[in-house]
Amino acid sequence: MALCAVLALALLPDTVAGATVRADGQPTVQLSKKEAGKGGNITVSGRGWRPKALLTLLICGQNMIGGTNSCANGDGRAVTTDSQGAFRKSLPVAEPPKPCPCVVHVATVTGAAAAADTAFKVAGHPVAPLPKESAGGRLTVLAQPRLAGSSGLLTWFGAPPQRELTLTLGNLGSSPAKDPVFQVGTSHGVFAPKWEEQQWRGTVPAGKKAEVTLPVELAAGAHGDYLVSLKYGDKVLVEQPWGVGRPWGVTLFWVLLCVVIPTAVFRIGMAVVERVRPRRTTVTATGATPRAGRHIKARTRGRIGRGTAGGRATEEPGTPGDSAALPWFTPDTAPSTTTSTERPTSKGSA
Repeated sequence: MALCAVLALALLPDTVAGATVRADGQPTVQLSKKEAGKGGNITVSGRGWRPKALLTLLICGQNMIGGTNSCANGDGRAVTTDSQGAFRKSLPVAEPPKPCPCVVHVATVTGAAAAADTAFKVAGHPVAPLPKESAGGRLTVLAQPRLAGSSGLLTWFGAPPQRELTLTLGNLGSSPAKDPVFQVGTSHGVFAPKWEEQQWRGTVPAGKKAEVTLPVELAAGAHGDYLVSLKYGDKVLVEQPWGVGRPWGVTLFWVLLCVVIPTAVFRIGMAVVERVRPRRTTVTATGATPRAGRHIKARTRGRIGRGTAGGRATEEPGTPGDSAALPWFTPDTAPSTTTSTERPTSKGSA
């Protein structure tokens, strides 16, 4: 029954308590009697409700300020509207747990919230002044709340998700609610909500309604199923689910980081090793290093140049005293190809 009270919050009458005339398009409630004692019966009828909607009928004290805790829940009745959105039901008169002024409260059980109250006097039941409203006015939700907004690129990379909670509130109290202070809570899983006070700048006059918009923000990197709750005073007005997507940009960043950093460290390490490792040296045929070999070749070229310039070198190869002469054979010392100490044997000789 407490859940029904949250979903079936009262709509505002256009006139004082007891009137049955509603604004255009709003459901109405009418009573066969305005006063009856305990044990009697009254007939409750209504029009303008949703077709085939399930409704609850309750007699409540203190103008239902305390919600269904002020109603005679054990003697309530349920009724289903017809295809035209009308109903007619007999309701037994019972004394509510709170003193009058009393009302007959009609509200939907499922679907979009809709409710209506009309004044009723329980004969013989105590009457007491309405309690003072410490929060300023008695606010209730008249329409289904909504979370407006969308996630941007920064949210995809772990920025705090943000939305705006928009809802229509009505003031059922006798005093206006000026700059009301709400508590917005967000909860994840089985954890309790974390409440944050937010003040709405504006006034909801008594018997009127207003549209209220409050910002809602989660922690950075939040994802999963969350529940947004709105509390006014000690009463939770609404609870709205909110599904937050995973920030895949953060996952992509860490994957790239795990690939880039090891690659960069490897390249830096290879560069350091290349710089500090010793150079390899090759040994020539004479046992000298390449640098020593270059020096020897340079000295040899210098001697050849000086010998040619001083006239000591001859143009003919093999001249004595020429340090650069190659071991060519001279015409006198070359072996003869025509003379031989051996003569070829004649054909047929032994």
